[in-house]
Amino acid sequence: MNRFVSILLTGLICLVALGQFVQVITRYVLEIPVMGLEESLLYPTMWLYLLGAVNASRENTHIRANVLEIFLKTRHQHTILAIIGEVVSLVVGCWLTYWAWRFTKYSWRVWKESPTLYIPTFYVDIALMTGLVLMMLYTAMHLVGHIRELFADEEPNHG
Repeated sequence: MNRFVSILLTGLICLVALGQFVQVITRYVLEIPVMGLEESLLYPTMWLYLLGAVNASRENTHIRANVLEIFLKTRHQHTILAIIGEVVSLVVGCWLTYWAWRFTKYSWRVWKESPTLYIPTFYVDIALMTGLVLMMLYTAMHLVGHIRELFADEEPNHG
């Protein structure tokens, strides 16, 4: 799974970079803009952005501003802080997922198309729902891991 995610993200970033390179060369060097290139780059760019966020959730490497960790001394306190952080993330993320679901239903019903290439925008809109659902699954998994860690710390050591 890790290899697949790495290959997918690498492919998406290469596709976006290549598209931007072509855009710069054709527009500013050759002075011949390619119609629809920016529009078509929206699709891999959105998927890259959201799958990158999912990957950060999977690896638990999101940027955090845990100033409270400076004041906490024990591992037990750090675990409790991590649980609180995961619960807050889960609550906010589930709320956002609810709105993403409503947006996805709207996008399906309306079935808009891009203005130049007439590509259905649903394929870029669904990235939001997919990304949020996967991030919430990983957040829930990390929460369970922290809760297990908390209870493992509380068990008396008979040894």
